[in-house]
Amino acid sequence: MARRERPLTVHHLNQLLLLCSLVLLVAVAAVRVSSRSGLPSLLVYLGIGIAMGRDGVGAIPFTNAELTQVMGYAALVVILAEGGLGTKWREIRPALPAAASLALVGVAVSVGVTAAGAHYLCGLEWRQALIIGAVVSSTDAAAVFSVLRKVPLPARLTGVLEAESGFNDAPVVILVVAFSTAGPVEHWYTLLGVILLELAIGAAVGLAVGWLGSWGLRHVALPASGLYPIAVMAIAVTAYAAGALAHGSGFLAVYLAAMMLGNAKLPHWPATRGFAEGVGWIAQIGMFVLLGLLVTPHELGDDVLPALVIGLVLTMVARPLSVVVSLAPFRMPWQEQTLLSWAGLRGAVPIILATIPMVNGVDASRRIFNIVFVLVVAYTLLQGPTLPWLARLLRLGEGPEAADLGIESAPLERLRGHLLSVAIPEGSRMHGVEINELRLPAGAAVTLVVREGRSFVPLPTTVLRRGDELLVVATDQVRDAAETRLRAVGQGGKLAGWLGLDDGAAGGRGGGARGGR
Repeated sequence: MARRERPLTVHHLNQLLLLCSLVLLVAVAAVRVSSRSGLPSLLVYLGIGIAMGRDGVGAIPFTNAELTQVMGYAALVVILAEGGLGTKWREIRPALPAAASLALVGVAVSVGVTAAGAHYLCGLEWRQALIIGAVVSSTDAAAVFSVLRKVPLPARLTGVLEAESGFNDAPVVILVVAFSTAGPVEHWYTLLGVILLELAIGAAVGLAVGWLGSWGLRHVALPASGLYPIAVMAIAVTAYAAGALAHGSGFLAVYLAAMMLGNAKLPHWPATRGFAEGVGWIAQIGMFVLLGLLVTPHELGDDVLPALVIGLVLTMVARPLSVVVSLAPFRMPWQEQTLLSWAGLRGAVPIILATIPMVNGVDASRRIFNIVFVLVVAYTLLQGPTLPWLARLLRLGEGPEAADLGIESAPLERLRGHLLSVAIPEGSRMHGVEINELRLPAGAAVTLVVREGRSFVPLPTTVLRRGDELLVVATDQVRDAAETRLRAVGQGGKLAGWLGLDDGAAGGRGGGARGGR
């Protein structure tokens, strides 16, 4: 007789909450340790999952690949949303053609070369080799975003890496599903048509949802500031679901929608950004721990050598060749191509995609999963810590750039105006600028300065310093122009107008001079 499932009781809930909270606390502490040692935090999270699993101290018998895949998809949606919210349009816009080429041409080259290596060097059947080639050809958004926070690369390289990690999930998912489906694989031109169609649908849905969401949040004042982060994340998830249900790329849709929201100058933006980052961390921790639970370490022994061989082909041949071929029309310097080749970081995404053949019942799917797992762990240990060293060796990212201002906006709906809270960071060229030299448009004025914990009403001749916080009042008509001008001065100082950094901030000058008294 089948055993009846016991319902979840309050006692079980208490145990589950205790376990989850302890895992989160250990993971948060592990971030501190990994940041000091240079060890990628994702490996620490995987280690926590393995320690809790069948061969670990927790001895949890978790084997549900389908649940892992579903939860992994959900976590990836959150991670892509968080990454998109932090992507600056002015940095990524010039990189879009190169990133699109890497996501299409680069993926095709990488899949072919890696699959050939897996077949001829490791003796895998062609279907298994193609699945592995497709699975490991996707760069991981979580790994790329976390590394880019620590490595100050030129804006063009940062834009290419961010856009590639947001774009290449869609074609890779389509290829993995196609290779994992029973029966013959469709012709390459059919797959190419499906990929292009899904990308087009996903892009259209993402841009539409992002534009509508940002328009709504800017024109409707919510009663509590805490509702804005919730609304932003809900809009991003809506883009994913709508894109996927429309038979498009939900991953591309959520990334583009989040990017539009992140560049729309929404109210209470720092709070929204902090909330998204926190949710993104929870998604990463949960995803990696769950993947670690699914792994059975004592089964990995026979798959270590094939994983290292395939990883060597991927890292030293497939990825560099895909970069060279896909970026040939853009004439990038060899230093930048070298760094892009080494920065093709793998993380949770390949491991999640490796559950697709397991769910579909592909022959030797467990071996495919084990090979991908070992490959990701080994080459993350190699590439992650050495990327900053390689950037310094290639003399990339050494030029100091002016830090961007932190600007938070709160709408004053009844007064038809906005309050802009402006933080002047280290490295901002607004340091040393007088209030009257800001030349804000008419209808905007600096009304308060907070310096070293003391607030005062500034005079037109008040000199701004690093670390100052400004309160700027602007009418609805000049709100965007005022923020454009403030960011321009932060980047170019007193000469922002001569440098052409404040295009669009015109519309009357002199409002800033009225901020003192």
